[in-house]
Amino acid sequence: MAGNTQSSNIKVYQKKKHLNIGIIIFGVIFIYLVVTVLMYLTEKHISVYEVREGSILKDNSYTGLAIRNETVIRSEDNGYVNYFVSAGSKVGAKTQIYSLSDHKLQFESKSGKSQKLTSVEQNNIRQKTQTCCENYSDESFGDVYTLKSNISNVLDGKSNQNRQTQLAALTDADTDGLHVFSADSDGIICYYVDGFEKTSADDVTPDMLSKEGYRKKEQKNNTRIKSGTPVYKLIKDDDWTLVIPLTKECAKELKESSSVHVRFPKDNETMTAAFSMKKVKGSYLGYLAFDSSMVRYAQDRFVDVELILEDQSGLKIPKSAITKKDFYVIPEDYLTQGGNSNSTGVLIDTGKENAEFQAVDIYYRDTQTGSVYVDPDDFEKNTTLKKAGSSDTYQLSETKQLKGVYNINRGYAVFRQVQILCESDDYYIVQSGNDYGLSNYDHIALTGKDVHEGDVIS
Repeated sequence: MAGNTQSSNIKVYQKKKHLNIGIIIFGVIFIYLVVTVLMYLTEKHISVYEVREGSILKDNSYTGLAIRNETVIRSEDNGYVNYFVSAGSKVGAKTQIYSLSDHKLQFESKSGKSQKLTSVEQNNIRQKTQTCCENYSDESFGDVYTLKSNISNVLDGKSNQNRQTQLAALTDADTDGLHVFSADSDGIICYYVDGFEKTSADDVTPDMLSKEGYRKKEQKNNTRIKSGTPVYKLIKDDDWTLVIPLTKECAKELKESSSVHVRFPKDNETMTAAFSMKKVKGSYLGYLAFDSSMVRYAQDRFVDVELILEDQSGLKIPKSAITKKDFYVIPEDYLTQGGNSNSTGVLIDTGKENAEFQAVDIYYRDTQTGSVYVDPDDFEKNTTLKKAGSSDTYQLSETKQLKGVYNINRGYAVFRQVQILCESDDYYIVQSGNDYGLSNYDHIALTGKDVHEGDVIS
């Protein structure tokens, strides 16, 4: 049995390890992503703003009292009044204005196409309504009644031709008790009185400029009036004055002004008015004198107006982009060209026979003082410059600040000087076309204080 025993001589070999290239590539990518995320989270992020052309309109809104050359015409008899012409129309001497009758006149209302408003009349009503809505506030609720009156005038004007035709027919027929009265002179006709007809601009006091308690009496067709009652009034010329209250700040700003540009919100018309002001009972009053367009506002005693104190166009940039930077101020005649190119630079006095040329960037050129602004970081402290072709020297010491922004068009921050023309709450308008400033569509850092010269912007 022992001879049948067979011995086993099997050897187990250890498997050879193979390099897994997939795991290595995955590891490299993973490490790269981790590093990239960490760099993104820790680096400074700069918001970018694109410079665009724009404008800022600075104005002050007021409600003024309109003073005109007005003559009140009173009724010559008792009776029911009816008018031949629409309010706001220009009439000439001998034009038939109104009639008086012993009883109410019956006018036939024609139906059909003749009663439809024309497109001009529809646009007129639409414009008046839109203007009232856009300028509405709780304080100016009384303007709703003005709108109602304006629309009524348009509708009344639509029926005037029919009314005039029937009045003329009644007049020609010598209707009993009907008397027609004509204008004694020419002018713009109005059918309301409010007690300000004889007021001059010099008579106006601050308390008169409030709409509170203001009342005007309007005459309507087919209403009974007594002899001596105001029946209409004529505005004799186009010269008129708008008296407005002024704040102390506005009065100070307009102290030297003899004219001012204004806009009327009622119809968005703009005009230039002769301007003067004076202090009355402790308050400043402004006087806007016009010599045209009176007829547009003849039906209004109180007229809303905006004084356009500033209307400036240029490059519009946010205020947050503005920062300040110190610069060396050197005489322009210390600039020269040298080196191996046509670069502009200065000569550095090294104490040796030959001065050393150093190229510089000019950030601003002051033509009035004949000086230029250069970056202090380009020079060592107490550097002395030497004038080309002369023994004169200039030590860099004086610094001045410039207002500007950081231009990042090239991916890194470059300071650009700006000249501010005007401002609003959030934006500046700066001058365009400056050799050392900004241009339309430039990209700048939105927050200037977070950036320094040469910072790389990613």
